[in-house]
Amino acid sequence: MTATPQNRDSRRQASGETPTLVASRVYIKGKQARDVPVDELARVAGEPDHLLWVGLKEPDAVMVGEVARQLGLDSHVVEDLQAKHRLPKVMDYDSVVLVVAMTIEVGASDGLPVYGETQMLIGRNFLLTIRRGAVAPHTELRRRLESMPDKLARGSDFIAAELIDLLIDRYNVAYDVFEKAVGNMEHSLIVRGLEGLHIKRLYQMRRDFQKMHSSIAPLGEVCRRLGHLDFTPISAAARSHFNDLSDRVSRVDRLFDNLGSGLAFAFEAGMLIEQSKQTDTTRRLAAWAAILAVPTAIAGIYGMNFENIPELKWKYGFWVITGLMTSVCGYLYYRFRKAKWL
Repeated sequence: MTATPQNRDSRRQASGETPTLVASRVYIKGKQARDVPVDELARVAGEPDHLLWVGLKEPDAVMVGEVARQLGLDSHVVEDLQAKHRLPKVMDYDSVVLVVAMTIEVGASDGLPVYGETQMLIGRNFLLTIRRGAVAPHTELRRRLESMPDKLARGSDFIAAELIDLLIDRYNVAYDVFEKAVGNMEHSLIVRGLEGLHIKRLYQMRRDFQKMHSSIAPLGEVCRRLGHLDFTPISAAARSHFNDLSDRVSRVDRLFDNLGSGLAFAFEAGMLIEQSKQTDTTRRLAAWAAILAVPTAIAGIYGMNFENIPELKWKYGFWVITGLMTSVCGYLYYRFRKAKWL
């Protein structure tokens, strides 16, 4: 007997695994929400006054294929749903539109960025969302929209816009965390220079900011296309919402870009501070070498095995030479001190 997607999810729940089918609910004019089994999606999606929202997390090919069959999706759509995307994009299939967005979250244990992917397939009266690698769910947004039937009744395109808005909010949350980390590193670079700095961590942070930029920036173009081009499932009312989202994406992208630039400037400042420290050390060493060269030279001369050295047998010769060395060394010390070499 072939296992259905519901049976597989039940087994996963029993074994402690995360089910691929997170939620499958239908709304009638934004109200009367109820759960819908996968094998009934085709019947529900055919109703004109119904809005179907199916959420999947890390689905396998069988689950995606079954949901796509119930929704009557083309094979090319199924291939793109199962593919791994590296950048945000929008794909138009006439009757449906696939929007791909990248997620950026912060790891709870190590504070490192966690990258994921969220796909939103927008149809006339249904929305299919697929999360891969994303940690935070859409449960809070679903509950909020269910408490506002008027907004939920606007359609799947409006829900997709709200999902993108949620992802942008999570970008801002990640920015707040990384801003503190960059601030600490900048303070360390300014105060101590490169001493005690983890160069690998600095390099990794700069690479992370570059990856964040490549993950966020194209989403602005995606929102602009959704706001200006004529896609069948996107209503005119939702286009203005997508235009506003493109501005939000641009702003948060500039914030992350400024973090990367600030980190680069702080690193350059740390390099200058380190070079200044090395210059000061070199100056001190040169000054002491010049001071010590005087007694070394005099002692070296009088240490030669010659009999006719001036004042060699003079009673006060030792004290005169010692005084001379002290005077010259003291004068040199004074001059170097005044020049701020010591």
